[in-house]
Amino acid sequence: MAARNRPATRRMAWGLAGLAAGLTLAAAWLWPDLPPLDLTAANARSTIVLDRAGTLLRPFATQDGRWRLPLEPGAVDPRFLAMLTAYEDRRFRDHPGVDARALLRAAGQWLAAGRIVSGASTLSMQVARLVEPRGERSLKAKLRQIARAIELERRLGKDEVLRLYLALAPYGGPVEGLRAASLAYFGREPARLTLAEAALLVALPQAPEGRRPDRFPEAARRARDRVLDLAAARGVVPAAEAFAAKAEPVPHGRRPFPMLAAHAAEAASAQEPALAVHRLTLDARLQARLEPLVAERAAAIAPGLSAALLVIDNATGEVRAQVGSAGYLDATRSGAIDMTGAVRSPGSALKPFVYAMAFESGLAHPETLIEDRPSRFGASYAPENFDLTFQGTVTARRALQLSLNVPAVELMEAVGPARFIARLRSAGAAIALPRDAAPGLPVALGGLGITLADLARLYAGLARGGAVPVLKRRLDTPTTDAVLPRIAEPVASWYVADVLRGTPPPESALPNRLAYKTGTSYGYRDAWAVGFDRRYTIAVWLGRPDGAGVPGLVGRIAAAPLLFDAFARLGGDPEPMARPRDALVATTSALPPPLRTLRRDGGPTDRLRIAYPPDGARIDLGAQEGVPAGLALKALGGTLPLTWLVGGLPVTESDRRQAEWQPDGAGFVRISVLDAAGASDSVLVRIE
Repeated sequence: MAARNRPATRRMAWGLAGLAAGLTLAAAWLWPDLPPLDLTAANARSTIVLDRAGTLLRPFATQDGRWRLPLEPGAVDPRFLAMLTAYEDRRFRDHPGVDARALLRAAGQWLAAGRIVSGASTLSMQVARLVEPRGERSLKAKLRQIARAIELERRLGKDEVLRLYLALAPYGGPVEGLRAASLAYFGREPARLTLAEAALLVALPQAPEGRRPDRFPEAARRARDRVLDLAAARGVVPAAEAFAAKAEPVPHGRRPFPMLAAHAAEAASAQEPALAVHRLTLDARLQARLEPLVAERAAAIAPGLSAALLVIDNATGEVRAQVGSAGYLDATRSGAIDMTGAVRSPGSALKPFVYAMAFESGLAHPETLIEDRPSRFGASYAPENFDLTFQGTVTARRALQLSLNVPAVELMEAVGPARFIARLRSAGAAIALPRDAAPGLPVALGGLGITLADLARLYAGLARGGAVPVLKRRLDTPTTDAVLPRIAEPVASWYVADVLRGTPPPESALPNRLAYKTGTSYGYRDAWAVGFDRRYTIAVWLGRPDGAGVPGLVGRIAAAPLLFDAFARLGGDPEPMARPRDALVATTSALPPPLRTLRRDGGPTDRLRIAYPPDGARIDLGAQEGVPAGLALKALGGTLPLTWLVGGLPVTESDRRQAEWQPDGAGFVRISVLDAAGASDSVLVRIE
């Protein structure tokens, strides 16, 4: 009996082999007549935004609403790839796009059972179907698919075909590709999947809608277990591990895609819409620690309150974290508005720059005595302190640490509001004045508008010795060698930083660690806190995006604790700035007489001014050839004696209006002069 059946079996085998060969030859014959395969749509990927280390911050759907994230085979768990080929295409690396042995097997099972038992579709044929989808199921359609698979292999090679499969495989709904599926179902990248997770992602593309774990978890579990069984049977994974993996539950829902630094990601995508991959300077781990902190603090203070935070690397100007609101998707807090770029009133947060200009101009020193008493400036302006009290005679150090208003306005009057605004703008800050009004003394107390980003830059400038950095948000932004604008001279910057380190900290925080300043705008609309050490600057804002007041919203109470907690999440202890060589560290009594007390009256009729050198001059003293010659200093007006300062350090005192100073090299220097009545003038010159 067996002998009689042997010729029939042999004829069937030959017939099946002929069928497989015929299908392949028919497809090869058909292929030259097909138009070239258009891969444009297949190569479309979701735009993604990455942090400085390549961590995904936020993906965006494609134009047709699909989630299809770029992925290279090297970024996939090797066990997934091993199970994928074992389950879908065992001879993927050996066939030319079509597996003749698989065709032979499938045809034999079909003839024997009278129905389709298993398919013979290779990964290359599946990619061909995904690249060129067709609704009909016919022999002609299958031949076309075979032809396209052969074309893909010849044109792209194995690795590129595999990359296309990993990007295009359907996983249910708008989720396409392994990376999107791994994030949607497990919340992790496909480089670190468990064995059970990898098996489920192998099984889903065969029936993506019928096996969706968020809708049909039991069907998904059965399909996953079949993959594990087959992988164990073919020696891809140990049987014991496959058995243990079956006990792992399947997910019952889809996770949201990552949305860290949503505002920064959105801005990057809008600025460079042609780019598919954006790499920002942000640190995803730091961002993930700060976003919930900001949301939690805003929610605890008042309903409808938003908040924003910015972290700057002082050395490079790179933005390491950007929290634009208390919740991007929280409509009750207008979370979609990026408040780091909103123009708001800074309250007292700009006072340190008034003091910096006074220090560098020789008007004052941190130990200069200033009167904090009821005062009237002009006809009607009579500022009061926040607590409606006055401290009497205090040092400039104490006045800034307590954020006293009268001393700040006195220094502003001496510095000049127009000169102050010009300095801020020359440092790159976009200052908004009320109805384009001329700057007046109230700008010392926040009578202007500024963004959180610009305020953070100015403080980072203090941490850098006065040089204000250009904020760098993208890793591909080239580093510039251009001369950076200055907000203050190095000595004046250090004076301010040293003063602010002594500002009383919030409750439960350690003193003398962080240089910081708070601000509260009129009507309790904005609460600010900006702090810095040698390495980082952090700026914090809280308020309502619509500008409405929030009773009790005070910078010291609301924003300062958030600032200190944010600094704690940076790790490490704050590092103070190094003291410049020329800084004058002295008590009030040891200061030069004109610096001991700031006075508003008793000035000369003839205003003190520097006659030589003129402001902005370039003076050739032979510094390039060796020791430079001395520089003559001349003043007009004022009350003798005069004290001359260079870089905030007294260099000579004279009973005449002429003196001489010996430079120690080339470069920019600020020269100031004070008279006995406390009047001053200063110029910035370049010694060559």
